[in-house]
Amino acid sequence: MVKATSPKPHVTLDMKGSACPGPMLGAKRVLDDLLAGEVMLLVSDCPSTRDDLYSWPKYADVEIVKTRKLARGATGYYIRKGKARRVSPNAVLDVRGATCPGPIVEAKKLLNGMGKGEVLQLISDCPGIRADVRSWVKATGLELADARESAPGEYQFQIRKR
Repeated sequence: MVKATSPKPHVTLDMKGSACPGPMLGAKRVLDDLLAGEVMLLVSDCPSTRDDLYSWPKYADVEIVKTRKLARGATGYYIRKGKARRVSPNAVLDVRGATCPGPIVEAKKLLNGMGKGEVLQLISDCPGIRADVRSWVKATGLELADARESAPGEYQFQIRKR
């Protein structure tokens, strides 16, 4: 029997000792700063957190990936920003080994030649790429359809031209 592993969280929010709705409010603030596809581990010992969390995906673009019982009555909730979705890219730009701002510069050149609604998959291992992509997408009006860490320190972004 293969034991299922927990997803690797990008950030952990420890809300033990906080009464509901505190864990939900804290989780929302943290998720607002994550990229689509990134995972947060919320740790809570409030008994109502489970019911609150499992109703959340009906109203927000989040997915409860896994729950895990922890020590001292706490539960760990792995929450992904953005529901699991696979976008087929129209073009793939693999810039592993290039340093910032190179990946953004090359992605911009490629996106300039793409049509509205088309998706570029950008693959990079530049240490600052997450922040760079986040800022670039916000500043230019592009859509970040998905982002995930595909290997330690290596990221894949699905960027849609609007």
